[in-house]
Amino acid sequence: MRQLQIRVPQGCGQQVVKIAQDYDASNLIQFEAKDPADPVDVVFLHVSNRRVEGLLEALESIENLAVTLIPRGVMPLHPPIAGAPDQVTEVQPLSPIEIFLGGLQSVGSWRGFLGYAALAGVVVWIGLFTNSNFLLIAAMMIAPFAGPAMNVALATARGDKNLLKRSLLRYFSALAVLIAVTACLSLIMQQDMTTPFMVENSQISSVAILLPLAAGASGALNLAQSERSSLVAGASVGMLVAASLAPPAGIIGMSIPLGRWDMIVNGLFLLVLQLFGINVSAAIMFRVFGVRARGARYDRGTRKLFPISLGLTTVGLVALLILQFSDAPNFQRPSQAQRINADIKEVVANSNLAEFVEGNVRFAQPNISDQNTLLVVVYVQSQEGVDLSTEEIRDRLTGAIQAHILQEDFNVIPLVSVTVLETPDFLENSR
Repeated sequence: MRQLQIRVPQGCGQQVVKIAQDYDASNLIQFEAKDPADPVDVVFLHVSNRRVEGLLEALESIENLAVTLIPRGVMPLHPPIAGAPDQVTEVQPLSPIEIFLGGLQSVGSWRGFLGYAALAGVVVWIGLFTNSNFLLIAAMMIAPFAGPAMNVALATARGDKNLLKRSLLRYFSALAVLIAVTACLSLIMQQDMTTPFMVENSQISSVAILLPLAAGASGALNLAQSERSSLVAGASVGMLVAASLAPPAGIIGMSIPLGRWDMIVNGLFLLVLQLFGINVSAAIMFRVFGVRARGARYDRGTRKLFPISLGLTTVGLVALLILQFSDAPNFQRPSQAQRINADIKEVVANSNLAEFVEGNVRFAQPNISDQNTLLVVVYVQSQEGVDLSTEEIRDRLTGAIQAHILQEDFNVIPLVSVTVLETPDFLENSR
């Protein structure tokens, strides 16, 4: 429920009360008051979240209408007494006008906004440089990307060209600041090689699209939910949005001084993929919750802009996905490595030479041009009853694994190392 304070010219208070009753408002209070100029009527009322915008739209016909909307959930209790439990458990999503205004309020001043972007760049750089997971998480908590991301989606759902331009400007300004800060720190600290975390976070999985889709939907859902019906803090949702954007932006900045164009391309691909994915899912979610081009206290939306913006974003997203899956393994290396590891386990099992213990499959840094080098380290245990030496088992498995990888046309050069582990003697004797 929301509490509204409505001020109208004297004599119009009863009209407000009548309209409010049509919207099932409760605990109405009307009284006469005086503002600095003229006498007025003031009405206090409580109305359910989903009916706020409809009520405001119905009141627009009253001249000199002034409304104060309290953006906090309240629990109005009214007769009958036995109905109190039902009255307080009727928690509903916010009205479209509150979703829209809440998104706008999430945007702070330019100075603070860019300051947080710069600080996030410092923490991202430290995390990637020192291979520290917790610092990357800390950077995601202070990176100010959630506000612009949600406002871009709101502008798409509303069809608001002005808001879309302002939000995109803030979006790319923050990204540019973060990239510039990480690039400058790499120059100042004379970084001359990539770190394992940079390599790991620059690689693109075939399921990378799922993160921005989930981030956009959860961000929109958080803005649409009443605070008493949401079990997830807004900071956590903002962190999820930042998780989609901060690491790729940091990798781009750190790779520029190193001249690692492969990592820059991967970072840019990830960044654009995240931007499109977040906007598609969040804009659709906002429309599901009733955000439209026109509404109470809002009339500058263009109806045709929503399908145009969403269509262009969707086309861009589909184009990126086509590029990702047509350029194997460059844009799906972690997924390819997982699939190859599973295939290796099957090759070992079918060989009847040894038992699979563990496999480590990863792509090496592209130091050799025009070659996707795949490093494969496999540990196996010699199988009981196999009358072959350790060297023979190793050579046969190495050949079988390399042949399978090449036959499956993964577009890689496999460098395979097989280690055959022997069972301890005391276990052999106990058998």
